[in-house]
Amino acid sequence: MANEVELKLALPESAQRPFLRHPMLGTATARQTVQLVNIYYDTPDLTLRKSGIAVRLRRQGRTWLQTVKCAGSSAGGLSSRPEWETAYGGQFDFSAIDDEAVRTKLEKRSVAARLTPLFETSFRRTTWHFGNVQLMFDRGWIAADGRREAISELEFELADGEIDALFALADVFAARLPLMPAPLSKAERGVRLHLNAAPAPARAMDIPLAPEMSPRAAFRTIALSCLDQMQRNHAGAVASDDPEYIHQMRVAMRRLRASLRLFSPVLPTDYAKHLLPAVQDIMARLGKARDLDVLLAEICAPVIAALPGEPRLAALAGVITDDRYAARRHAVRHLEAREFGQLMVQLAQLLHAPALDEVPAGASVAAFARGRLLRLRRKVRDLAGQAKLDDPLSLHALRIGTKRLRYALEFFATLARGKAQRRLANWLAEVQGTLGELNDLANAGQLLMNCAGHDERLREAVTLIGGWHGPRHARLMARLPKLLEELRALARR
Repeated sequence: MANEVELKLALPESAQRPFLRHPMLGTATARQTVQLVNIYYDTPDLTLRKSGIAVRLRRQGRTWLQTVKCAGSSAGGLSSRPEWETAYGGQFDFSAIDDEAVRTKLEKRSVAARLTPLFETSFRRTTWHFGNVQLMFDRGWIAADGRREAISELEFELADGEIDALFALADVFAARLPLMPAPLSKAERGVRLHLNAAPAPARAMDIPLAPEMSPRAAFRTIALSCLDQMQRNHAGAVASDDPEYIHQMRVAMRRLRASLRLFSPVLPTDYAKHLLPAVQDIMARLGKARDLDVLLAEICAPVIAALPGEPRLAALAGVITDDRYAARRHAVRHLEAREFGQLMVQLAQLLHAPALDEVPAGASVAAFARGRLLRLRRKVRDLAGQAKLDDPLSLHALRIGTKRLRYALEFFATLARGKAQRRLANWLAEVQGTLGELNDLANAGQLLMNCAGHDERLREAVTLIGGWHGPRHARLMARLPKLLEELRALARR
């Protein structure tokens, strides 16, 4: 069994020529080009995919090879997964697979007898050798059921040695080319094409932590999950008008920031200072587009629906829409820029830093989680005690504290026994929703006035919107006393 470690980055077709002229390619110790045709197999109901297994036949020249891959780990564009490759003699033979569970799964009659081709990839691969790192440039297509997608990507594969060598070479190319995150493997893309699955925003998933993990190892797992969520929303944020993609990118960055704060006592000295500026910059660049999305959809749209014949509202909505599109164009330009792709490579490198492999003396992540969650509960309790209904700043501080506790509960969810912790996280999400709605209404006034400028008719529309949301604001405020009372008792929940 081999363990494949590779970093995959998408190369826009417009950047293929500049890549091939990159001076670094001239320093490679060897180069070869082959045409590869791959056929991927599974059962009609995708039994292998559900088990994290991929079976592939590859034609290279006149030779066919059989490859079995397992899901392994994949985050931040970097993947590490077990792989078995053998010659193909006309029928599948899984006897060489030394992982008994994988081999047993493949040899089950209900699987082996039903394997059928699902999709095909065909691409030209040019490989350059740089010591213990290989750089592969793939260009071609994926085809399934009459549908086709282009392939244009770079793979940096580590043969042996330290992973820093792989990132160092990738950074050389990312400094001059718009290399973008490519979190989906060709196999994942092929299955989606076979299923004709519609793209959808990627939300945060449960993070598998083992109780005996070190806190640093747990941090890496959590932070890479956040980076992966962000990268899985990148293509949709660039190509789609659906505002949820940008929203989920911001959620991912907020979660990454929260993880840095949560694990700060056990991280290497000054580690966070290398990550935080990049995280804050991304959030700021995407923030204006998100604020205007909320302003239009959640503040203005309900009033326009209730008062459809009011021309002042329509005029203000037009101004907000123009500003929203301008903010979105600015955000997309940033997401497509070379600097963004290079930043993604550098963030992934920081999260794979050798310092995180060190295990300082101390508790396991299970014990660490208990201590941090207790501290965050007490913090929320104290903030609730200080909160006042007529003090928006105190309510804002409580909202932030509630969010940090909820994120921590979600990060550590797989360590918890029973459902109490998950129920608490769900309840805190509802509390945060109430506080968030109040915060949106508090911020909406200034945002609306900025859009209205000095136009009296537009300012009148702002007044209409404020009046319409008055009862909603009153209802939200009426909930607060009971919520504050429950939050003040949080340490006992």
